[in-house]
Amino acid sequence: MRVKGMAAIEAEGRKMLRRAAAVACALLVAACASDRAAVPLIPSSAPRVVGAETGYDRERGRLLAVFGGEYRAPTARAMLDDVVARLVAQSEEPGRSYRVTILNSPAPNAFALPSGDVFVTRGLLALAGDTSEIAAVLAHEIAHVTARHALQRAELERRSAIVQQVVSEVLEDPAAGELIAMRNRAGIAGFSRTQELEADEIGVAMAAKAGFDPFGAVRFLEALGRDAALRSPSGGDRRRPGMNFLSSHPTTPERIARASAVARAVPQPPRDRAEDRARWLAAVDGIIYGDDSQAGLIRDRRFIHPVLGFTFTAPEGTVLENSPVAVIGMNPDAGTALRFDSLTGSSSPEEALRGGWIDGVSFGSVELLEVNGLSAATAVAAGTDWTFRMAAIRHGNVLYRFIFAARRFGPEVDRQFMTALKSFRPITPDEAARARPLVIRTVEARPGDTVAVLSTMMATERPTERFLALNGVSSPILEAGRRYKIVTE
Repeated sequence: MRVKGMAAIEAEGRKMLRRAAAVACALLVAACASDRAAVPLIPSSAPRVVGAETGYDRERGRLLAVFGGEYRAPTARAMLDDVVARLVAQSEEPGRSYRVTILNSPAPNAFALPSGDVFVTRGLLALAGDTSEIAAVLAHEIAHVTARHALQRAELERRSAIVQQVVSEVLEDPAAGELIAMRNRAGIAGFSRTQELEADEIGVAMAAKAGFDPFGAVRFLEALGRDAALRSPSGGDRRRPGMNFLSSHPTTPERIARASAVARAVPQPPRDRAEDRARWLAAVDGIIYGDDSQAGLIRDRRFIHPVLGFTFTAPEGTVLENSPVAVIGMNPDAGTALRFDSLTGSSSPEEALRGGWIDGVSFGSVELLEVNGLSAATAVAAGTDWTFRMAAIRHGNVLYRFIFAARRFGPEVDRQFMTALKSFRPITPDEAARARPLVIRTVEARPGDTVAVLSTMMATERPTERFLALNGVSSPILEAGRRYKIVTE
């Protein structure tokens, strides 16, 4: 993988999983955009696009690749199938079939294809507090499918492209074509916002008719907001800032207010909230929380891959983010970043290093070295705004590379980079066996238990805040006899 400059590293650090959003849009996944609204300049006589409902098996495969593959959780999957069946019976197309897939991604997200494929991540399952909340998510996605939102948006985008091409090339007016493109982008954004609100309203009503609490949508949107605040830099937890449901389905006060209004207006089905919650907690007990061992685990600044058999520790202050293609690290306060990935081919570390990883930089002399018994090579490369410490290490049949970058490069920064580089080492079978993913467990609160007591069982950073976000509680006193989610090894 060729890096075109520090902008690529920095962009991945900040927008790692937003790529997934771009892929999702390209795959005609029903999602939403900004709140800007305008009327697209597309005449009704513009050519219509046909064949939009074909090729979804290919798109499904691409989505699985982007979001870590399918996650096997039979109990949760059975619960989801049951919820979908109840919802579909109350939808506008009760005879339509749907296929639910759990994605092996820690970021809470959900989306649907027009084929009836509905995807939810295990991160979203962990965040939901009861079956009515997960029903609200699934009803929202089913509403996108029955309302043909993805197809409508795809046709709008394609007709827009046709009109722009005609104006630019046929009428030989590129400036006018770009103006039309800008107006149409704004119009499509407003169109998506309208679709999102429509899916909210349809979904809430559908869930209520299926016997679920219509306020589940409101509770889940609020839970997403708490989770996003905890993940954000301003919330103090800069890990895992990546793509989630709020990236593709923005939560705004307007959406919450409208969902609440619809919930108040629909008939309130009789329900047992305690049973609703207990059934869902039993379904998610034991699912992985955070990274999966197959993709490597992040523990603070340390990255350990029990399957590939290595570990390293990033420089002080670095926030790590994992993805299927690379580990990205950022320290915005220090103006430093790193990228770690693997290279194909059988070249030596020195040969790989001279392969031109970053365009437009002045490459220094290559230093050969040994890192914990492994052959390696490193060099410094200077760019206009960034200076890079690059390294290649051979471990078994795989060549791994580090790209460290700094805006203010100096001896101390380079010392930190070299310390991180030299921390790369093979792990023992015992270390690999101990490197297990975190999982969701449920525990029953005893009389006198508080948030502070159960938070001590959490194996996460900021355990109290994470416990509150996972369980949607605000009082320090817990309800005796009620089960709560914790995260443990």
